[in-house]
Amino acid sequence: MPHHGNESEHSGSEQGKPVIRDNRKVDPETGAARHPQQDSPVVEPVETGQPASPVVEPVETEGDALSQAEEILNGVEVPAEESVATGASAQAEAAELRNDLLRLQAEYVNYRKRVERDRAVAGEMAVIGVLNSLLPVLDDIDAARQHGDLEDGPFAAIAAKLENALKTYGLERIDATGVEFDPTIHEALIQQAGQDIEVDTVSQVLRSGYRSKERVLRAAQVIVSVPA
Repeated sequence: MPHHGNESEHSGSEQGKPVIRDNRKVDPETGAARHPQQDSPVVEPVETGQPASPVVEPVETEGDALSQAEEILNGVEVPAEESVATGASAQAEAAELRNDLLRLQAEYVNYRKRVERDRAVAGEMAVIGVLNSLLPVLDDIDAARQHGDLEDGPFAAIAAKLENALKTYGLERIDATGVEFDPTIHEALIQQAGQDIEVDTVSQVLRSGYRSKERVLRAAQVIVSVPA
């Protein structure tokens, strides 16, 4: 017959046997350093009355992984109404910026035209100032010519060159006779009755007038014949 009592004592002695753990980091036989895996203590299984319950790790399915990846890639979805509102706001902002740009361009064009006009006016006024300062010189040339002092000689050539140079700047003489009296270019000093005329007519120029293009620099002083 088997001795159950001896087996029980033997198994009990094995369970009560002390567990020895070698925590030395240097192998006493080889003298080499042990790996970190060897430093970890050896855990002996402990028998209990009930078997240990296995730990079940949660496992992601393929469908869950795909859903999470799609959510990360796509980000947060924007509602359709919010997208429409954002598009309308962007269009309104673009239209406003375009109007501002057109307004700025129009202001720049107007500014450039104004600057060019002011520059032209300033240049014209400078020329007029020079011409006005030379009118007394032209009067002396006319007086000398009427007295026969400029019929020939170097001074006559100088006077002709000066008059031609002033013509290049638009200077015109107002000294015509036999034309209708115009108060915008003529200054009547004397009026006298005329024959065979129907309107006031310039009969004699006492002092020549001058104009530059459309601007009258000085009206001509004249004698006017009026209908009898």
